[in-house]
Amino acid sequence: MLEIALADEAATEALGAALADVLSPGMRVYLNGQLGAGKTTLVRGLLHALGHVGPVRSPTYALVESYALSRFTAHHFDLYRLADPEELEFIGIRDFITDDAVCLIEWPERAAGLLPEATVNVELRLSGRGRVARLRGGVGEGARALAALHIK
Repeated sequence: MLEIALADEAATEALGAALADVLSPGMRVYLNGQLGAGKTTLVRGLLHALGHVGPVRSPTYALVESYALSRFTAHHFDLYRLADPEELEFIGIRDFITDDAVCLIEWPERAAGLLPEATVNVELRLSGRGRVARLRGGVGEGARALAALHIK
């Protein structure tokens, strides 16, 4: 497990950018933390580091936003407003979780039982004026990815 102090929004985006460097197709990153903890900010840094130009907003109402990037397609889920995990079946969740895409999933606990295990777990929590990130490798390449993580 890695624990990283994040002083501000820029540090949270920088962690996302560092995480982008170690991701590969098929990985699933689960983002946990209270509202305002920085989950979408981390995803924004990650997607911008992978070449996405433009805004990155939490797909709270759409549930998923997909980004075609040069290395892979990334699917950003926000399950906060999910009323029933079965809603994911209606949007075709299994079509998104593939070996050639990366899934970034906020509030994964709302889909308990429907999601495969995470490759990387990121927990963000408020700490004073900043945040603390705890990263844990899950199944597959997760531990290797975190061992290769270089935060600038």
